[in-house]
Amino acid sequence: MSNQILVIGAGRSSSSLIKYLLDNAAAQDWQVRIGDMDLSLAQSRVGDNPRGVAFKFNALDASERAGEIEKSNFVISMLPARFHMEVVKDCIRYKKNLITPSYISKELAALDQEVKDAGIIILNEVGLDPGIDHMSAQKIIDEIKNDGGKFSRFESFTGGLIAPESDNNPWNYKFTWNPRNVVLAGQGSAAQFLQGGKYKYVPYNMLFSRTKLIEIEGYGAFEGYPNRDSLKYISVYGLEGIPTIYRGTLRKAGFPKAWNVFVQLGMTDDSYQMHNMKEVSYREFTNSFLAYQTDVSCEEKLKLFLQLDDEVMSKLKWLGVFSDEKIGIDSASPAKILQNLLESKWTLEEGDKDMIVMWHRFGYVIDGHEYDRTSSMVVIGDDEDYTAMAKTVGYPIGIACKMILNGKITAKGVRLPITADIYNPILDELEELGVVFTEKTKELV
Repeated sequence: MSNQILVIGAGRSSSSLIKYLLDNAAAQDWQVRIGDMDLSLAQSRVGDNPRGVAFKFNALDASERAGEIEKSNFVISMLPARFHMEVVKDCIRYKKNLITPSYISKELAALDQEVKDAGIIILNEVGLDPGIDHMSAQKIIDEIKNDGGKFSRFESFTGGLIAPESDNNPWNYKFTWNPRNVVLAGQGSAAQFLQGGKYKYVPYNMLFSRTKLIEIEGYGAFEGYPNRDSLKYISVYGLEGIPTIYRGTLRKAGFPKAWNVFVQLGMTDDSYQMHNMKEVSYREFTNSFLAYQTDVSCEEKLKLFLQLDDEVMSKLKWLGVFSDEKIGIDSASPAKILQNLLESKWTLEEGDKDMIVMWHRFGYVIDGHEYDRTSSMVVIGDDEDYTAMAKTVGYPIGIACKMILNGKITAKGVRLPITADIYNPILDELEELGVVFTEKTKELV
């Protein structure tokens, strides 16, 4: 009897995963069931493949969810991270292996023994950032350790961006994943990392003004800003004693400086509602965060208040923050209003291609010789549906699913893909699928 794979969620990050599973379904004897609240979306993912079944599915309905999980052999949850726990509990109850692309939460980590007792694996952080970043970094870390290396530095940056051939706006950016997450990025706690043996903390209001310039050969200059907590990866990667560890997000050079305007004004705040905004223009919205001066234009006030240069002002004008267009929302947070504007400007158009860029840097010493090693990856999407984001999230999940069903991964419990038996086969197949890393090593004199 065919293995029944249940994929919960057919959203934008699921397209390449579903295609991978269906492309392999006949050879592997799989039946792939795609459940989503949007039946037409699920059907579009399946097409006419006889190995696929699309159905309308409410994953938040306990009885509906339990019934689908019980009759499946394997579960992949592509739901937003906050909804995974109910799926996890059902998978433990019915002893079904599960993969999610999301970070391991404290609540999930606490269930490790229950997962082991159920005889299953719940494999997490196996997509993109988290996922390929873990696997590619850990592979090099293990290689250097095996050569007797002692680490002095580890830096890692990833960005979801627009490909050069589809880059037609001054921000050099379009949405390739959840717009809300982009608007709220970095909020909640200060970024923490180690630099030269010193603990460094960057609060949200400083995040986009504390960036690192990174050159990717063939693709130009990028800026990286720090992620929330780099320190926890010291133990994850086995880098105890390392003096510098820094993980961050990449944007094209110039983006962080312009985005910082929204942060400083308070436009990314999601903690309160602005009322009666339906007939308010975006110019009035912007002006509401500035001093009351009737004899000075909104543009002049903003430029003076934040000491903005012409390049940043040009980005803001293009975006429409000074336009007379009506917001059209009765009540919303500043962040939601900003998101509403951004979605009208930064949405992928038909034929657009996105781009994923990843860059690692390792500093280490072997036999008294100091080395600097970089590893970079650039993936370009096919179009606005089969994006680079969808590929890099979906392919490693599909490969890991195949490995577990074929008995190639036998570990149990709540796991990360950071052991060689998991990351080596996944990285090898990813290379066949066009996800390739370029490495350079130089000895420092």
